[in-house]
Amino acid sequence: MVTYKIQTVEKDSLFTRLDFRTKVLILLVVTLLAFLWDDPIYQAVLTVLILAACFAAGVKKGYVALVLAGMSPFLIFMVLTHAFFNDSQVMRLLEAAELHPFFAFPADWWLIGGLAATWEGLLYGVNVMFKTLSLILVMPLAIFTTDVDEMITSMVQARVPYRLAFIFSSTFRFFPLLWAEFQKIVEAQRLRGLAMESMGLAKRVRVYARVVVPLILGALVRSQQLEVVLQSRAFNGDPDRTYFHEVKMTWVDGVVIGLVLVGSIAAVYGRVRYGWGKFTVWF
Repeated sequence: MVTYKIQTVEKDSLFTRLDFRTKVLILLVVTLLAFLWDDPIYQAVLTVLILAACFAAGVKKGYVALVLAGMSPFLIFMVLTHAFFNDSQVMRLLEAAELHPFFAFPADWWLIGGLAATWEGLLYGVNVMFKTLSLILVMPLAIFTTDVDEMITSMVQARVPYRLAFIFSSTFRFFPLLWAEFQKIVEAQRLRGLAMESMGLAKRVRVYARVVVPLILGALVRSQQLEVVLQSRAFNGDPDRTYFHEVKMTWVDGVVIGLVLVGSIAAVYGRVRYGWGKFTVWF
């Protein structure tokens, strides 16, 4: 019988040995830097560092490639949107009176005639693209390198209410069950002669849309079963309980926390005092 669970890394690394609270701090600091910096070079360096950390932690290259491939249309659309339409914000950031266009539609075209894309807007779109990638790629460092039980224990030790921690853990355990249910439904359709591999993209999307209905009904049934089980065991969310998994922060966590805090303070001070990460153009 196949057991479905949240994807975890198989490689022992620094990230797998860190406490989940340390990883959450890293996630928060990366989020801060992603919103603090507007320069595409700073954002590109941050994204490359996170990508290198993912590979060092043992995150599978196939997962990273899947994320990049799945996000590519959205990222391209985002860059083009800023290039064509985000003139006011870019001019305000640069304190400039005009921008430099590099492409424009013919003036006699309907609706988009005369619409122009600017170099400054394109660069800002690249900045937003790297922001998005940084926020997406940093999640595996915290999630894929930590066992779910260790997550919950760390959250409780961090004074997170136990009920919230339990909801968090239940959510992470529920998604693999939904994925297994989805695969069973698709496999049942294949046994009935539905050749999804030979279908076009549009038809395949319609087939997957029909799968959503039994999937949602199955999720509702499982949630009701979970409710019955919790009530039968007199679950009340009391944090005064024993835990099978024990987690403790080590000196490595202390060093990493110190470096992360010092780095974040330096980044904020550099942005406020010297303008590090401010959106600029090089022409």
